[in-house]
Amino acid sequence: MKINREMVTRAGLKLLNEIGLEQLTLRRLGVELEVQAATIYWHFKSKEALLDEMATTVLTEGAANLVPRRRSGDWKVWASTYGEGLRKTLMAYRDGGRMVSGTKLTTTAPLKTTERIAAVLVGAGFSVRGAVVLLSTINYYTQSFVMEEQAVFPTPGERSPLYEIADRDAQLDAAEFPNHRQASGILFDRFDRRYKEGLELIVRGAELEIARKRAKRR
Repeated sequence: MKINREMVTRAGLKLLNEIGLEQLTLRRLGVELEVQAATIYWHFKSKEALLDEMATTVLTEGAANLVPRRRSGDWKVWASTYGEGLRKTLMAYRDGGRMVSGTKLTTTAPLKTTERIAAVLVGAGFSVRGAVVLLSTINYYTQSFVMEEQAVFPTPGERSPLYEIADRDAQLDAAEFPNHRQASGILFDRFDRRYKEGLELIVRGAELEIARKRAKRR
């Protein structure tokens, strides 16, 4: 069978959902596509190169998640939507957070959306540096959060035995670690709520900072 670069990338994303990032190899992809490993290596010289292309595909196709569905001039809506949309995009694939983290874009397509978001921030009074710092902070927070979330729930709705809350609490003396025992349910459950709370802290901090700078210029 004759294959091309896109076919390999799509097969890689499909296999990622089936076996996870650790088991995904170019040789395993060759088996999946019923071609010799050399054929896969013709298109991608390494697993890292394949992951770069897979991540770029995921981010490009998830770009619509990063901007508000309804027209809004509120920069806070744009910043929050960027974070929530990125999380949704990464969560669409098994190990999506780890897969995207540390990769390099192979095209500028995903940058068109972040350029649009940055323009809204600059229009609202952010400097370019301020917009970059805010969006990169949201990006890092979201990727790290998703990696932790997917460690607890490798597949949606199925908690890893390593993160059973009752087992963790049983190892913590209630008198010595009262706060840690209460933290278990916060750290390892109800991720939607905690993500929004963390994102709100970032956006609120940016709001206070931009208000401070405006007041200083007066």
